[in-house]
Amino acid sequence: MFKETLKDLKVLLRSIPSANVTLFVVSVIMMNLLANKELVSLPWLALDCGICVSWVSFLCMDMITKRFGAKASIEISILAELINLAVCGVFFLMSLTPGMWGAYYTYGSIEVNDALNATFGGTWYVVFGSAVSMICSSIVNSLLNEGIGKRLKKNTFGSFAIRSYVSTFIGQFVDNCVFATIVSHNFFGWTWTQVIACSITGAIVELLCEVFLSPVGYKVVRGWEREHVGEDYLRLQTAEAAAR
Repeated sequence: MFKETLKDLKVLLRSIPSANVTLFVVSVIMMNLLANKELVSLPWLALDCGICVSWVSFLCMDMITKRFGAKASIEISILAELINLAVCGVFFLMSLTPGMWGAYYTYGSIEVNDALNATFGGTWYVVFGSAVSMICSSIVNSLLNEGIGKRLKKNTFGSFAIRSYVSTFIGQFVDNCVFATIVSHNFFGWTWTQVIACSITGAIVELLCEVFLSPVGYKVVRGWEREHVGEDYLRLQTAEAAAR
């Protein structure tokens, strides 16, 4: 099973456009770091700056699912999260070094240096919550996107939009809700009302961000289809399905 999965992943990474994977991985790393700063803080809505890029990862997932299937999208999501955890590990180790950040020489404050170490070093429960929520939401988003796509016959932007918008909203809700439950409720004292309300409103905002660039995502995927991008991986999946 492991060897088969590894073989699939190798072929997938050779088949899927590198720009999509790169954008996916970078967006995951950025939203994990930007989550340290709040964007909006209201009694009924709390958003961090990670929301500015989190929709990018979901658009990448929708594009991968449309061309390569849910399994491929989930595998790339797990890979992106593993890379993100490795980056977090490097940040944490570097935060333990005795050197000073550039901001220290600008402000001459050891508190600023300590704050930067704490920001880049991360907190274990934030990193854990982010990883769990990302994996859960990627599974929900990818499977739901593929399931809806199988019921839509036409290969049009309308079909792409329906499967993407529905799966993204539910996937983003799962992502926000799991993270808020693990981190905000247990460590920041959020009530369940705040958890649910902020999960829904956050999902709406993130969905609107994806809607803005979804036409571009659709055109890119259609280009993949016309140019037969990823045929090796698709043939491998067909052969494996026939052998079962």
